[in-house]
Amino acid sequence: MKKLLSLCALLISITATNLHAEEVDCVTTSWKLIGANHKVCVQAYDDPKVKGVSCYMSQAKKGGLSGTFGLAEDPAQFSLDCRQIGEIIVNSKLPEQEVAFSEDTSLLFKETRVVRIFDKKRNTLIYLAISRKIIDGAPANSISTVPIMPWAK
Repeated sequence: MKKLLSLCALLISITATNLHAEEVDCVTTSWKLIGANHKVCVQAYDDPKVKGVSCYMSQAKKGGLSGTFGLAEDPAQFSLDCRQIGEIIVNSKLPEQEVAFSEDTSLLFKETRVVRIFDKKRNTLIYLAISRKIIDGAPANSISTVPIMPWAK
């Protein structure tokens, strides 16, 4: 029962982090005769705990019939870039490391996760995107840093 509650809490937390993504646009990379085209999509994420920071992630999306019906496993190909877009305001005390956003990239077992790491010594936020597989990890990753600096008004 305890494991089931932990799994439910994990699923709820993953779902909640997906609510912050906004699709900016997609570019077709390969035309498919049947089903959706292969494409690279750009999504914007506003950090839910750090006002004034937005991250943009480009990610490959598989097309074809399986991609059209949401059954394709997207490749672990992505890039991440985060920027200060206003005065940085931290809503609460930040832990040294925390999942800021995540997105499922297959029906069950794969996700792209963005972890926020707070480097107190350099007063910098580090955003690390990783591809995770529950069964077999993946080495794909991308990093972006945002120094916490005053914002000129």
